[in-house]
Amino acid sequence: MIRGMRRLLAPLLLIATLAAAGCSVSPARIHKADAVVTLTIDRQATCDASDASHCATPSPLIDAALEADAASTAARPVHVATLLEDGESAMAARINLIRAARQSIDVQTYIWEQDDAGKLMLDELIQAARRGVHVRILADQLFSFRDPGLLAALARASDHMEIRLYNPTFHAARTPPLEFAAGIVCCFYKFNQRMHNKLIVVDDLIGITGGRNYEDRYFDWDDSFDYVDRDVMVGGPAAKAMGASFDQFWNHKRSAPLTHLRDVNRELLADTDDPRHWNPPQYTHPERVAQTIANATDPAWIDEHLGRATLRLNRVEYLSDLPGKTDEPKRREVRALTRHIMGLVRNAKSEIVLQTPYLVMSKPAKKIFSALRQQPDPPRVVVSTNSLASTDAFAVYAMSYKHRKRYLTDYGFEIYEMKPHPANGDADALEGHSNDVATPPLSEPATARRRGRERRPGSHAEVSGMWPPSDTIGFIGSRASRGPRNRPAPLLTAGVRFGLHAKSIVVDDTFAMVGTHNFDPRSDHYNTESGVIVYDKRFADRLRDSIMQDTQPANAWTIAPRQKSIPVLSSVNEFIGDVSERLPFFDLWPFRYATSYEIKPGCIPMRWSDPRFFECYEAVGDFPEVDVSLKLIYTRMITAFGSSAAGIL
Repeated sequence: MIRGMRRLLAPLLLIATLAAAGCSVSPARIHKADAVVTLTIDRQATCDASDASHCATPSPLIDAALEADAASTAARPVHVATLLEDGESAMAARINLIRAARQSIDVQTYIWEQDDAGKLMLDELIQAARRGVHVRILADQLFSFRDPGLLAALARASDHMEIRLYNPTFHAARTPPLEFAAGIVCCFYKFNQRMHNKLIVVDDLIGITGGRNYEDRYFDWDDSFDYVDRDVMVGGPAAKAMGASFDQFWNHKRSAPLTHLRDVNRELLADTDDPRHWNPPQYTHPERVAQTIANATDPAWIDEHLGRATLRLNRVEYLSDLPGKTDEPKRREVRALTRHIMGLVRNAKSEIVLQTPYLVMSKPAKKIFSALRQQPDPPRVVVSTNSLASTDAFAVYAMSYKHRKRYLTDYGFEIYEMKPHPANGDADALEGHSNDVATPPLSEPATARRRGRERRPGSHAEVSGMWPPSDTIGFIGSRASRGPRNRPAPLLTAGVRFGLHAKSIVVDDTFAMVGTHNFDPRSDHYNTESGVIVYDKRFADRLRDSIMQDTQPANAWTIAPRQKSIPVLSSVNEFIGDVSERLPFFDLWPFRYATSYEIKPGCIPMRWSDPRFFECYEAVGDFPEVDVSLKLIYTRMITAFGSSAAGIL
């Protein structure tokens, strides 16, 4: 065993040493590549006017932001804010803002795929640049583009567009599996710190942040697996903070221009006469793209789906961790968003409503929730999260499963795990798909999207053996390896599956946060995170209602203690389970303290702590709707042996 490990590590250490020692691009090659870009860049302009603002499309969203900005004073800022709860509205809002931009567009993201959603966003941004708008794109290197040839073409797509990649592994755009492993070996903290921020800000006037990356699954466009996600669009003074945050990341030493990347540089110098400019993309579903563009450019549609949902309010804050978070972890401002969230939670009086795809608490969070629980009148804590049937990060779910008793008893959580086929699934995601849609083969990648708030007629949907990469990175469940372990658990039903990806919190119906922070150790200590905090009861109520809908019996299973049907044996089982849970390793006891429950017909929803709970709820097993498979075995193994890796997962 030890000899085998040595054989595995030896080449990785060699690759890591060689890569760390000499993989950067020489100044001479950078200068040559820059010259190639300058000579071959596309300089076409689609706006005849000298000022790009003359060719901008009128937008009621921009107009509302301008009005709010004009009405603001230093003592009393004015903002407009809109929750983007479904993928259709989220994409339409982005297109509308891009076409209305007059000066600048800054885009920051963790994932950028080359599917319909990714292509459409790139095409819209390039068209904006060609009419004279200054466009900047900053994407985390590990999970964005990954095609040096594409990036070489994008480097020359427009003289008004720039692209940089954050924290590139060994100074390259693409990271093959061996280099991925070598990055862990040679420079773990730098490699493991990713830019998880998601932001688009237009003219420093209006911006969108939240959970969505640029991939079909985030916009209700995938045929197999869709995310339940959420963004917030904010216009007014807070947008200037968004722009300032983007500038910090853009100018940081970890943000690399394309000509500084080995593989992109090589592509540019390989054929200095190659005029590979951006051409209109070919879409998998062109009719869907055309309909989205039509909606985005229809003032009546924008007013109905976005304008009427917009709130005018005052106090709004945009917060972001600093780039290079792991370089100086003791600096307070480095973890600005995490500290602020912890402060809001610590001061909760009556209720905390939390939605997170990964229920794995950091040490500071554990202390806060434990202290709240010990108060004479502790606040109610409602948690909406994933089930094993809905998640695509089963290794992280295993950590949540391991500590269920602690969450219920020590912290008083009310936990609701999302069903893979919730009754409020987005009708757009299901359009054209029957409940009997066949499961794709294991080799077929799948994508995901978000559901709106319309009730979906009772249907069951699933796909087994697919790989929808999760918005997280760790040794296990990483997007770098598209093996079977990265796929969601196979289910007993067929069709379109939904998985939770939204990250939001409401405290005391007064404070509300929508952002990228997963409220887990990874978000606390490794990834950079961002979010908008709104101090307004109306906004908080809307967000709370949205999260609470996801906890309803038709959309989620309730997690509660097992009923003690055999007094002595039940107590013995609980005791052994308690001992096993506290072990960092060898937590092998299969009978856990809590399990999943389904409401009985004719009953009304109630909390698990209600004395009548067992009269109205019946146990449906630890992993309802999951087919018995290696995935379940993996989950048990991670529960037993993976506790020490919780922060990395």
